[in-house]
Amino acid sequence: MLVSACAVSHLSNPFRSGSQDDAASAVSADRLLETAKADSSGDMGTGGASSHCPQVVAWPHDRLLTIYQAGHVGDSLSIVHRGEITKMARECELYPDRVVVKYGFAGRVLLGPKGAAGPVTLPVSIHVADVDHKTIANDAVKIATTVPPGNPVGYFSMVKEISFPIVVGTRPEDYKVFVAFDRTQPGAG
Repeated sequence: MLVSACAVSHLSNPFRSGSQDDAASAVSADRLLETAKADSSGDMGTGGASSHCPQVVAWPHDRLLTIYQAGHVGDSLSIVHRGEITKMARECELYPDRVVVKYGFAGRVLLGPKGAAGPVTLPVSIHVADVDHKTIANDAVKIATTVPPGNPVGYFSMVKEISFPIVVGTRPEDYKVFVAFDRTQPGAG
């Protein structure tokens, strides 16, 4: 059995303390949440520095989700809230026939003019694409957070695992794990 731990480099991975012993805990919900709260610049670490793990990617459009009042999609004065994925990390275990990727993402929810403090749930879709850009694995999660009273921002983080087969003749780095907000809910834009 071939096992390898992949994590983003120390420079692009603020979730790691720098010790090799800490590499196994590089992707944790608490560390992602702390980093998302500390960094309001919107920069996103995609974890592309490691050469043997599949990349975890959220394209700029896919990492943002705006929810509007019903019937007012596109009207900036009717925004209820906006979700943003601001940080990502991953590590993986390589086996002869498959890869297990532990990935994490964190971000924030910003209230809009029509928003109110309280619980917010955001749908996220995950899919893995092979070298031919075909989906070979997928998952869906709901991110739950709370926007506290008196504060227009709530934060979230999540860590999950996804496993998928590796075809003979391909390399793990030929595959990509895509993270995206699901825009199929009513009022999404």
